[in-house]
Amino acid sequence: PEETRAAAPVDFLQELPSYQSALRRRAAAGGTQGRRAAPQGSAGLRAAEARGPEQEGGELAARPAREYPLSIAEKRRLRDCQQADIEYLSGWKQWKRTSSKSLKKVLGEVKELLSYLELWRHDIRSIEGKFGTGIQSYFSFLRFLVLLNFVIFILMFSFVTLPTIISEYGIFNSSFTKIPPKNIEPHCTVYKPSGNKGLVYFYTYLKDLLSGTGFLEVTSLFYGYYTIDAAWLSILRYNLPLAYLLATFAYLALSLLWIIKRSGEGFKQSLVHDEDQFQSYCNKVFAGWDFCITDPNAAQLKHRSLQYELQTDLEEERLKRKIADRTMKEKLRIYSLRIFINIIVIAVLSGCFYSIYRATVFSQENSNDISNTNFQANLLVQYLPSMVITLANFIAPQIFSFLIRFEDYSPAFEIRLTLMRCIFVRLANIGVLLFSLWSQISYCATEKCKACGYNYELYPCWESEVGQEMYKLMIFDFIIILAVTLFVDFPRKLLVTHCSCKPVQWCGLQEFGISDNVLEIIYGQTICWIGTFFSPLLPAIATIKYFIIFYVKKISLMHTRKPAARPIRASSSNFFFLVVLLIGLILAFIPLGISIAHIPSSKACGPFRSFNTSWAVIPDTILGFPTGLQQVLHGIASEAFAVPFFMVICLVMFYFIALAGAHKRVVEQLREQLVMESRDKLFLIRKITEAQRH
Repeated sequence: PEETRAAAPVDFLQELPSYQSALRRRAAAGGTQGRRAAPQGSAGLRAAEARGPEQEGGELAARPAREYPLSIAEKRRLRDCQQADIEYLSGWKQWKRTSSKSLKKVLGEVKELLSYLELWRHDIRSIEGKFGTGIQSYFSFLRFLVLLNFVIFILMFSFVTLPTIISEYGIFNSSFTKIPPKNIEPHCTVYKPSGNKGLVYFYTYLKDLLSGTGFLEVTSLFYGYYTIDAAWLSILRYNLPLAYLLATFAYLALSLLWIIKRSGEGFKQSLVHDEDQFQSYCNKVFAGWDFCITDPNAAQLKHRSLQYELQTDLEEERLKRKIADRTMKEKLRIYSLRIFINIIVIAVLSGCFYSIYRATVFSQENSNDISNTNFQANLLVQYLPSMVITLANFIAPQIFSFLIRFEDYSPAFEIRLTLMRCIFVRLANIGVLLFSLWSQISYCATEKCKACGYNYELYPCWESEVGQEMYKLMIFDFIIILAVTLFVDFPRKLLVTHCSCKPVQWCGLQEFGISDNVLEIIYGQTICWIGTFFSPLLPAIATIKYFIIFYVKKISLMHTRKPAARPIRASSSNFFFLVVLLIGLILAFIPLGISIAHIPSSKACGPFRSFNTSWAVIPDTILGFPTGLQQVLHGIASEAFAVPFFMVICLVMFYFIALAGAHKRVVEQLREQLVMESRDKLFLIRKITEAQRH
């Protein structure tokens, strides 16, 4: 009888759907793999979790009991076992475990203390509570850019600006060295900055402050100020050209690593949300609510947002069926229409690029011809490229948003395609501006000009000229953001609040578009990355700019705008922000690489005036190393090292690809196991119900 009672539960468990599925999988896989992949069921999982704290040798792990997925009673029992087990450990292991716990406690307290020192902690939590995590992600992203620019400023100031200032003023018994360029024509070394001398009008200082010319041109803000070859700090020689180039590489590498590190978590979350439609529907219904919201208006907005997401999913399913049922004639019509609309998009982009090119050429040719007494005309000509770029950034997205309606895409793909087009416009406009400047810098019609390698008459210190253009772009972008808030959003808020006219009420308040605001600050950050090489203190201006923009946007959100009716999910938005920022950084590599390695450096200013290009300082420095080290570096740069290194990298990449595939299969098996467990529960409930009836 006892054997019969013991066999009964076994027979009963073999009726579970998970066991039947395991049998079918075992039969399909030949037995061995099926037995290895057979689910354990709920009881097996609980037993594995209970055995999980034990390590090899029966010793309990030092992890706290709260970190294990166990019930409260099991956690208490585990904690008692851990405390009793300590008595049987050796003195060294007891000290090791005690010190580990103390260190974790101290690190936790330090981390909690640092959280109180976090910038804008209270403000961002307040925004999160009133408007949800979607808008909070924008302000957190803005805080990240403030910290990033501040770190870049500290880097450039410490290794470039500070040694130059110390050596020029003789602080700490320091001095500097200027070596005249060799084998250079004398006319190439003439540089007379347009610094203000004598009595000048007040508006001249204002013009210089807005355009970076005049008294600002001869300050440490621009490249031309750093015209020394070495700084002597007592008996130590500081190689400023090498430090300038390495600091540039350092801030680019720092930005890249920081962005990749932050985007890793967002990428994981995006993979979690990249599931089938049924799971997406369940997540929206059962886990879509944002419990950070405390404001009733924000809660109502969140309700509408979830409703919009569900409607969007249904619309996408409807479009999928519509696409599947299209006839050949309908496909030809829609594809022809899309080709025609893309031709229009290319024409709009070409018009924007040509307008920027002509505006840049006109500004460069006529900025010095207008009399300084005509303040408005001079400032207008100097800011003409910035105004044309801003106008293109405003008009082109409006055209793209109008044209996308006729391309018959799904709502989600419409948003992504429009955003990608807007990103391309904003970032490509900067590239067209730099290309226009380089075409003017490299244009040489005389033998004297060809001897210098660049247009020395119009650009005796072309790096400072490029730095001034980046400076003007950043200042003008900041002015536009302030002007829109003060002269558009506030009057519109007053009209909507105090005017009961139907057209005014129909227009309503301007929406706080997260994507548009993110593209706005990423555009400014790309300018900062490019301009830092030509203007080492530009990150300080960017830090102040984004610091002020945080409060401007916060006031605008609280008082003059309303949250967007179609917000994006916080988890996907964080990853999207960082991906777009990474695109901006990669595009910044291109003009900087061309400026450093291809275009001849100015012979009249800057730390690289003794070199043909900025990159030439690296080989020149290597020549000063010992012979053995030179051979090692040349070996690393040779093909004999590059080919095996590339093969090793490929093998490592293939290994991680295979590992990712294995992890993906494990995830699929775990999902299947979750489905099987739910079926087991339904089966058990049905059996219990039947037993109660009998």
